[in-house]
This record gives sequence, C-alpha cells and structure tokens, in this order.
Amino acid sequence: MTSPAIDDVTERLAQTKVAPQHELSFKGKGWKLNKAEDAKELVEAIENCGHMTALRMEGNTLGVEAAEVMAKALQKHPEFERALWSDMFTGRLKTEIPAALKHLGAAIMSAGCHLVELDLSDNAFGPRGIVGLVDILKSPSCYSLQELKLNNNGLGIGGGKMLAECLLECHKSSVAAGKPLALKVFVSGRNRLENEGATALAAAFKAIGTLEELAMPQNGINLPGITALVEAIAANPRLRVLNLNDNTFTEAGGREMSKVLPKLQELEVINFGDCLIRTGGAKALAVALKAGQKKLKELILSGNEIQQAGAIAVTECIANKENLTVLDLNANQLGEGGVELVQDSMEAVGKLELLASLSDDEGSDDDEEDDVEEGEVEDDEDQPEEDEEGDVSADPHLQVSGTAITPSKQVSGKDFLAFPSPGKLQQLGPNRVQSMKEALGPEVSDPEKVIETVMRVSLVVDENDDKGQKCACDIADGLLQDVFQVVEGADSQVPNAFLVFLGLLKGEDKKYRAPSNISGPLLILNHVVQQAYFPRSARDTLSFFLSKPHPQLEKASTARHKILQTLYAF
Repeated sequence: MTSPAIDDVTERLAQTKVAPQHELSFKGKGWKLNKAEDAKELVEAIENCGHMTALRMEGNTLGVEAAEVMAKALQKHPEFERALWSDMFTGRLKTEIPAALKHLGAAIMSAGCHLVELDLSDNAFGPRGIVGLVDILKSPSCYSLQELKLNNNGLGIGGGKMLAECLLECHKSSVAAGKPLALKVFVSGRNRLENEGATALAAAFKAIGTLEELAMPQNGINLPGITALVEAIAANPRLRVLNLNDNTFTEAGGREMSKVLPKLQELEVINFGDCLIRTGGAKALAVALKAGQKKLKELILSGNEIQQAGAIAVTECIANKENLTVLDLNANQLGEGGVELVQDSMEAVGKLELLASLSDDEGSDDDEEDDVEEGEVEDDEDQPEEDEEGDVSADPHLQVSGTAITPSKQVSGKDFLAFPSPGKLQQLGPNRVQSMKEALGPEVSDPEKVIETVMRVSLVVDENDDKGQKCACDIADGLLQDVFQVVEGADSQVPNAFLVFLGLLKGEDKKYRAPSNISGPLLILNHVVQQAYFPRSARDTLSFFLSKPHPQLEKASTARHKILQTLYAF
C-alpha cells in the first residue's frame, strides 16, 4: 500500500510528456533550388512532416524564390526550434542571401517558434547577411536561443558590430519580457572580426553572462580585443569550452587571460594554440591553472613560441588534472633538450601518454647552430640524385628559380610536378595546360589541389624570367578558369586557398610550411586577378589580406606592391 503523497507524484509523472524531437535532414543533397518549382520536394517534405523540431539544409544552395516557398511551409511548424542551415547558400550573390534569410526569419516569427539553435556557418554572406538576420535575432523567437553558430561567414568588423547590437537588444527585451536570453554556445571563427568586432561582441557576452562555449578562432584579434574578451569571460563563469586559437594574444594577452581563469572552474577545453603567448604568457597561465580547473580535459598551447621554462611550468600545472586527455605543446621553441625535459616532466606526473606529439618543435635559441637552415639539404642520402636535366626536389623550399634555357626534350605535367624546375616548366611545351590537367586527373575540379598546383608552378618563376612567367600564367588561366566555371563557391574557396598556400592564413594542415619566398606566386597572381574569369569578391578578399602587415609579404615587397596596385585599380 502506497502513501497518498507517492500516489500523487506517480500521477503527475504519468501526465508529464516529453516533447518528441524530429529532425528533417536534406544534408548533402546538392540541390540547386532557384525557383519555387525547384523546391517542390523540399516543401512537400516539410508540409507532410507531422512534428518537425529541426531542419538540416547543409550542402544545398537556396535562392530567394525557393526560400520564400520554404518559408511558407515552415510557417506550419510552431514547434520548430533548430535551424541547421550551414553551407546553404553556396554560389549565391551577397544581395540574394539577405532577402532569403528575411523570408525564413519572418516565417519563424509568424509561426511563433522558439529557436534553440541557429547555425549558418560556412555561408559567405559577409556583413550583408547579418542585415537579413536583424529582425529574427531581435524577436521573441530568439529569447530561447541557446546556440548561435556563425563560423566562416566573412562578417568583418561591420558584421560583428551589427551582430553584437542584435544580441544586446534581444537580451534587453527578453529580460523585460521575463524570459532572459540564456545563450550557451557562440561560435564565430574565421570572420575577420578584429579588435572592434570582438570588443562589440564582448559587450554582448558580458550582458548575457550564460555562455558555456565560446569559439572565436582566426579573427585577427590582438591585445585590445583580447582584453575586452577577458572582461566578458569573467561574467560567464559557466564556460566549459574556450577556443581563441590563432589570434594574437602576445605575452601581455596571456597575462590578461590568466587573471580571469581562476573564475572559470567549469573549463574542460582551453585552446590558445597559435596565439603567440610566448614563455611569459605560458608561465602566467600555468600559475592561474595550477590550483583549480579540475574538470580540464584539453589544454592546447601549440605554436606559441614557448621555450623550455614556460613549457615546464605548464606540465607542472596539470599534475592534478585527473580528467585531462591531451596537452598540446607542439610547434613551440623547446629544442631537443627541452623536448626531453617536457617528456620527463609529464612522465614524472604520470601523464606522458597525454602529451601530444612534439615532432614540429621549432627549436630554441640554443639549437640555432645545429639547425639546418631553411632550403639546405640535411642528408644527401635522402635526396634524389640530380640527372642531366637538373631535376630538383618537390619541396618548395628547395626549388630552383631563375631564367633557364629551354631544352628540346618535352616533359609531362606529371614529370614537372614530381620535381619542379624552371627548365621543366618550359619543357612542358605548347600543350602545357592540357598536360597539367591530365596530371591532376579528377582533382582538376578540386580548388585546393588546383591552387596547390598553381603555387608549385609559380614557385620556379622570378621577375626576370619572362618565358617562365608566360608558361606559368597559361597554366594558371587554364586551370582556374575551369574551376570558376564548374565549382560552386569557388569565388570564396579559391582566394582562401591562395592565402593558405602563401602562408597568410592558417589551413587545416598544421604541418604545412609556407614557401620562404612568395615573389613568384604573387607575380602570377597579379596576372590572374586581372582576368575576366576572376570574380570581384575574390579580388576583395585578396586585397584585404595582402594589404595587411605580414612577414611573408615583407620579404616579397616588390611583387606585393605590384599586385596591390593592380587590385586597387579595380
């Protein structure tokens, strides 16, 4: 026999219903939805779905008319809460996307939806895209928003400021309505937010105060922006994931960040890789982390110019982190002795297996005399023997540039790519474009592989080699023209790939080393940007990055000056 109290609880539990979750997914369909009739299958699926809480559209491309009919179907689903719309506008004009977003946003508001997640990552809509989101972001439909993902959208400073204003207004009106915005996840990497955009968003984060995951990698943020973010982070004590990878903290920024870490005892992931915090910053972070952060799982400090003392301090600070799964100190300046000391220190605290590879260590000042200079051959036995045609290594650091006498023997694109040289470039003959396409095979429509090939060709060219430049330009035109014609989204993929291979942007492959001299590639790129097939948006992207200070560009000042003159003329 049960008590009345227990019976009452049992009855209430029986009456409680958990709302079913149903995701309708069209991921990777590759649909090009331009007109209303193109979206017929999509619309019917949405209308016939009895209970749709999430709609995934990744890997399709949506025009304004198609968005309008999709929006009408969406209006029938007040239960809708997750808009998973990354990579949904490939190849669309920046003027189209805001209109499409306005249609979709209006439908969500009209249906009385309460969004939980909005993901528009990998849509290159720039600041104009935010214009299409202003209404929905400020509306009651976003009072419930928990996850906002705007990664790789090219927002820029203006877009960042506009987004921050929307979030602040949404928070203010939601508080007034008694339903405070409680955003948990904010992701906005590769958006060129810089200090002004980051500072504006920091004000919004500070007001909201509920963040659990903050990811803003590769945004060109340095000390002023980092300082503003530190203040905002202090107001978000529930942070579990903090990813500011590839922004320029410097040692001063590392020290600023160390001041707020003691307030963040829920942290599980810290990613400050490629932030130039250096030894002093690493020591400050180690002191801040030593006593607490018992939930920490990942600590990433790779590529920071940290020397032995800073690295040892870091290894000591994680001794009490029982949940740790990885410590990444790769690509710092430890030197051979420092690598051994770090490994010994990790072994001493019983966590050697958690230490990421140190194979890309950049050595310390003490190792300079022993290091092989860039471009030198360390072990002749590992290098291919020179033949009578003067083949060289495929490594761009080892390639030979200069004017060459054209031998009579013709080579294939495959032969050239195996061991590029100025002579072989001219030996490709009049069918060089076709020969290079054959060498690429099915990868001829892969923007990244095409740009890699154009780079390898241009690295054997210099400003005094007119014939070599002519050959390289022919190949670049032949390959790139096809890419822009057949590949959706090439207008953003091509300039981004160029910037990565030039060493001006970080790519996915952390082991990639940019060539020491990019004069040749800039000379060929100067020709490429003048061609009718090269889109204006791609020129704008290149102009933005090539006009910024960078050691790579300083070493190729003459070629850089020429291409900037060309770009500014458009």
